[in-house]
Amino acid sequence: MKRLFFALILALAITGCGSHVVQITLVNASQQPIKTIIVDYPGATFGKDSLPPGGKFLYKIKPQETGPIKIQFNDAQGNTHNYTGPMLHKNDEGGFEISLTQDSANATPASPSR
Repeated sequence: MKRLFFALILALAITGCGSHVVQITLVNASQQPIKTIIVDYPGATFGKDSLPPGGKFLYKIKPQETGPIKIQFNDAQGNTHNYTGPMLHKNDEGGFEISLTQDSANATPASPSR
């Protein structure tokens, strides 16, 4: 029994228990803070209270379904903006940098793949 357990642990260590993740990097490309950032992706949501000018925030996600990244944020004056970004699929890997300004967002893929 010990040998079987050891063999299973060794097999997992060799093959790895890798999880398919996508790294999302939010970047405030404006000269003013951006607040109440909500990122909705297939299967879940995450958020960031605020991002200072030039600030970055990295978050790893594991898409569970197929669908677009959706972002909602408030500019320095409190106006709400919505952005629909690239599509994600279950088991995607890679990353996106999402550049936020006071009135828009732009996603640059970093080779997500399935």
